[in-house]
Amino acid sequence: MTTFASDTDTLTRDALTVLQPGFTGTAAPDWLLRRLGEGLASVGLFGRNISSPDQLAALTAQLRAERDDVLVAIDEEGGDVTRLEVRTGSSFPGNHALGAVDDVELTREVAAELGRRLAACGVNFNWAPSADVNSNPDNPVIGVRSFGADPALVARHTAAYVTGLQSAGVAACTKHFPGHGDTNVDSHHAMPRIDAEPAVLGERELAPFRAAIAAGTRAVMSAHILVPALDPDRPATLSGKVLTELLRGDLGYDGLIVTDGMEMQAISATYGIERGSVLAVAAGADAICVGGGLADDETVRRLRDALVAAVRAGELPEERLADAAERVRRLAAWTASASGGPAATGAGEPGADGEVGLRAARRALRVTSTESFTPLTTAPYVAALTPVANIAVGDETPWGVAAELTTLLPATEAGTFGGPDAGGAVLAAAGERRVVAVVRDEHRHRWMADALDTLLEARPDTVVVEMGVPQAAPRGALHIATYGAARVCGRAAAEVIAGV
Repeated sequence: MTTFASDTDTLTRDALTVLQPGFTGTAAPDWLLRRLGEGLASVGLFGRNISSPDQLAALTAQLRAERDDVLVAIDEEGGDVTRLEVRTGSSFPGNHALGAVDDVELTREVAAELGRRLAACGVNFNWAPSADVNSNPDNPVIGVRSFGADPALVARHTAAYVTGLQSAGVAACTKHFPGHGDTNVDSHHAMPRIDAEPAVLGERELAPFRAAIAAGTRAVMSAHILVPALDPDRPATLSGKVLTELLRGDLGYDGLIVTDGMEMQAISATYGIERGSVLAVAAGADAICVGGGLADDETVRRLRDALVAAVRAGELPEERLADAAERVRRLAAWTASASGGPAATGAGEPGADGEVGLRAARRALRVTSTESFTPLTTAPYVAALTPVANIAVGDETPWGVAAELTTLLPATEAGTFGGPDAGGAVLAAAGERRVVAVVRDEHRHRWMADALDTLLEARPDTVVVEMGVPQAAPRGALHIATYGAARVCGRAAAEVIAGV
């Protein structure tokens, strides 16, 4: 069992217990191991911490050698947001593709396989699924991370995902409460606001969270959004009305409440991370997520000291901090009891149903073609019309169809384009080759729609692959909506293009 440093008092241990920090590098730094000995109970992993499944398994073993019940958390949604496969693209198509198929058993199977791979690497807490209803098609941060725009569909797939993930012994963290779908602002950059009435919120935003709670989700992540109908003064993460009265009281939720990243601008630029963390715990949050951007010992020290000082100053009840810490320990105990033991295959390697993600991606495709279209037999030119990636997704994970088409049609060439002259630039680069234009959320980017206009006027035989939320009308000799940009989505689209 873990032995805590003898000079760490209970209040300081509790303050450390509620933190979920990150770090840099692929091995745990000395400061992190020391903090685990002092009471830190959780560690958050990101793409920067992972180079291979075996390395990840060694890292989590290093953490558990210091504290055997440590919660090892990760942001592994599958699809756009992947950490296990950050450099190759995900083996799972993501929520929007699963929603497009609308087979809850398939969603459960996908989540179970993803959970099995996480557990095999020693990860026991996943900041997923996204239960946001993507009711605003202009949403810049949710999009294909959502199962869809219909609350009932999102609710049933959220429940299936929770069930599948937790069947592998990995705690699900349903997010972003009370719902981030009806926003046109990314909370990484500023404070979003949802002006819906309570009745709308109840029927739309809250439906998936009710389903997740009924399915037994072990954690819920709060959103840094202002919802005046619920609390006109404070964002959800800092609101007792949202976290304690609504989530705990009205919805009857008794699991762990964790914040979204406190270094996001919606909190850090308005309240600051120290003050924000104190207010979050006072409001009902049990764990403070920090480390996506701030990932050092100084951040941990600052937040620990802020919580301790707030208790001593009477701003944060000591009982509330102790309750939060106990909920963290309770979740750690569940993950220990739910662990299925060593996996039969190598760490993070596909299991018996390792192809479930590709099967799901194939089923999600919506294909619209003209009568004259025939599959390509010669190598095309793939033009990726690329928007700026949001922070949750990042720009280090490859996307598109070029790599997958190259395996089917060797000598395929590719380029990345953007801006008002993108269409002409593609035509110049492609020459006589057949053009495959790959877009994401054409409806949100005027320059992208203009580029397609230019391409299709000059080259009506252009193939269009929409890898975002398909809102614009299908066009081109062949139009493929993939409902996601994961590697398996690109593979499924490439198979159609090449007639495989």
